[in-house]
Amino acid sequence: MSVCASHIWSLESHPSRLNKEQIILAIAEEGNSEFFHGCRLALDPMITFGLKQIPEKTDEDGPGLPWDSFTLALTGFVTRNVTGNTARDMIQTMMKSATKAEWNGWYRRILIKDLRCGVSEKTINKVVEKKYADYAIPVFGCQLAHDSANHESKVSGKKLIEVKLDGVRVITIVRSDGRVDMFSRNGKELANFPHIAEQISNVIKQKGSSKSMDVVLDGEIMSSSFQDLMKQVHRKDNVEAGDAILNLFDVLPLADFEKGVYDKDQTTRSSMVKFWVEQNQHLIPSVTYVANELVDLDTEEGQARYKEINAKAIAGGYEGIMLKDPNAGYECKRSVAWLKLKPFIEVSLTVVATEEGTGKNVGKMGALVCEGVDDGKAIRVNVGSGFTDQQRDEFWSCKVDGHIVEVRADAVTQNQDGTYSLRFPRFKSFRGFATGEKI
Repeated sequence: MSVCASHIWSLESHPSRLNKEQIILAIAEEGNSEFFHGCRLALDPMITFGLKQIPEKTDEDGPGLPWDSFTLALTGFVTRNVTGNTARDMIQTMMKSATKAEWNGWYRRILIKDLRCGVSEKTINKVVEKKYADYAIPVFGCQLAHDSANHESKVSGKKLIEVKLDGVRVITIVRSDGRVDMFSRNGKELANFPHIAEQISNVIKQKGSSKSMDVVLDGEIMSSSFQDLMKQVHRKDNVEAGDAILNLFDVLPLADFEKGVYDKDQTTRSSMVKFWVEQNQHLIPSVTYVANELVDLDTEEGQARYKEINAKAIAGGYEGIMLKDPNAGYECKRSVAWLKLKPFIEVSLTVVATEEGTGKNVGKMGALVCEGVDDGKAIRVNVGSGFTDQQRDEFWSCKVDGHIVEVRADAVTQNQDGTYSLRFPRFKSFRGFATGEKI
């Protein structure tokens, strides 16, 4: 077994987080740069290979595949110079050369971008950040909004007001060679909207670009139904996402996105998005932009207009509105420069138990017991409404414990013991399709 495959096996065999950290520290101390290079290839979401099916090796061992040969082949996948049948043939050649242990336990896991040993980029960074910083892995992030209810003093002055869309947040990376990669807000690659990626790519290929024009487009994908859209996000077969529209509301250079901050003000960035979409609308029919309006909340006229826009947004089926500081830059973290205002709140919680129902729901799920932390408050709540009869049957027969669920409620309430709950909680949707997954 190769050294790196052996390390992965060791990490996989030790369920304790402390043991995993001790193993990673030992690998760093021995100076195994190949291991950490491989971890970065697997865990850095900005590195994509454009590969769909990576088979496991079941035949006899090959002579062994050198690391340099493997990474050289990866270059062609990353740049998309090697695709289709050529990529498939190259995978077969590499797999034939590798031993079974090094392919299944190391190389294949890099190619599928899943080390399958209970280690994330945050785990590695926690261990190496002080003494072995060269082994650290970039953490994917984008700007997120705070709830305006928790920052009432910020709901003042001049603000750009937008409708708040009820879709899937998508970070689209557009490179000067026309390559387009799409990610969820947590860095999970989204490959089920090729019609949108192709349209954006055509703009770059037809109009040309330069390295300085590598950019990140920030927006939200919408379709006719949120639940239907969620079903398509990670589906591998029978994808039906052709009606999806990418609604853009921000843009910044890729280099600044990777640094985590862009100083250009919101007004300028919003204008850049609007101009780019309007100039290229004939090439990108599945892309639009989110319009905004500058309102001074310190005036009576501004307050009246602010309330009018919010009421129209809710009546139009939107989640509410967004308030954005026109002078603020973009930060890849949660920021008060963006405030969300809704007639209700939404929190992401983890399902910790499933309770059986009573009355007509005997033998079905009655409620999901959910826990989590939102805005520093530890919440535990039973969510028993918002489900269809089919969902109650499905969630009872196939338990969803460990999954992350989006819960809609009127407000956060505090219990006598200091913990928190939700007023009138109701199920909205799951945030992912696997345990602990959030998109």
